[in-house]
Amino acid sequence: MLNQDSIAARMAAIQPFHVMAILARAKQLQAQGRDIFHLEVGEPDFPTPAPIIEAGIKALQQGQTRYTPACGIPVLREAIAQYYHERFGVRVDPKRIIITPGASGALQLVLSTLLNPQDEVLIPDPAYPCNRHFVRLFDANPISIPAYAATNYQLTVSDIEQYWSARTKLVMLATPSNPTGTALNKDELQALYAAVKARNGQLLVDEIYQGLLYDGEEHTALALGDDVWVINSFSKYFGMTGWRLGWIVAPEWAVEAIDRLAQNVFLCPSTPAQYAALAAFTPEARAIMEANKQVLKARRDFLVPALGELGLVINSQPVGAFYVYADAGRFTQDAQALCLQLLEQVGVAVTPGIDFGEFEANTHIRFAYTTDVLRLEQAMEQLRRYLPHYY
Repeated sequence: MLNQDSIAARMAAIQPFHVMAILARAKQLQAQGRDIFHLEVGEPDFPTPAPIIEAGIKALQQGQTRYTPACGIPVLREAIAQYYHERFGVRVDPKRIIITPGASGALQLVLSTLLNPQDEVLIPDPAYPCNRHFVRLFDANPISIPAYAATNYQLTVSDIEQYWSARTKLVMLATPSNPTGTALNKDELQALYAAVKARNGQLLVDEIYQGLLYDGEEHTALALGDDVWVINSFSKYFGMTGWRLGWIVAPEWAVEAIDRLAQNVFLCPSTPAQYAALAAFTPEARAIMEANKQVLKARRDFLVPALGELGLVINSQPVGAFYVYADAGRFTQDAQALCLQLLEQVGVAVTPGIDFGEFEANTHIRFAYTTDVLRLEQAMEQLRRYLPHYY
């Protein structure tokens, strides 16, 4: 018999993805023959670029199926370092780059390396939910800071000053951000870095949507200094969601500890995926990814005004990723209930704000523009027919 008392106390703080329940129900309705508009999950409808797939097949055919070093194959670490130099003019020692099983694996390695029980981590609210859940996994305390539309849902130096305590160890940022699609510019990131460094803290910047910035100048937090932590992923810009491959750029002093931990926790990342990822940096693959980026931009440019016409308020314009964070307060104070009704009544699957925190979460909805403009138009028409009657 299952004994619930045997489950670790920390698990009480690990909440489910509410969107997964919506996705499961959406699939049920699809199986019943319903036409469902999937605007809930952060996975665009593009296939992995063909050069990457071909490189993965070739790796399998050549027997690249055995263990690799825990931190990844050297040639991929070197390719990523070269990518930073060519795209951003930043030089990174390949030894500081650790290949991981997705960005989730990267987060686990970074947080388990840095955090002691009861350490505090400053996180904007709203933010990617796994951030706070992983912090709790290591018996540390996520401090969720209300992030306002006026500051593009990003933390400010004033937030650091207000919420920093003797227990604060780490600040986690994301640029571009999930769920809001907003980003920090160079000056904002520099100011936050200086505020954290002045307090002898650590700064971790999530750049997994790097490459999917439609407005403003591309940059990387690695330009700030060698003591910044960065995580990235092959999932989003590179189109390799199911390949489960990401990376960390760590300060040099932490690499040996992460290597030891990776050996024990993951042994190594997927070998075929690593060899496939080498092709992500070829001109052929880059051309496909840049074309996909322009398609996503066109989807954003359609969706933002379309949602506004429906009475959903976009308080801060998304400049990257593939999300729009919309204020549905005109219609509801229970965004989860509204999301469930939209799915059941008109087949539009979207994500409630409660997945991303607590601040204004009950009035916000995330729309993922991960399907083509025609489908987006059809989804908006369904909402146009239904929303005026939802009260």
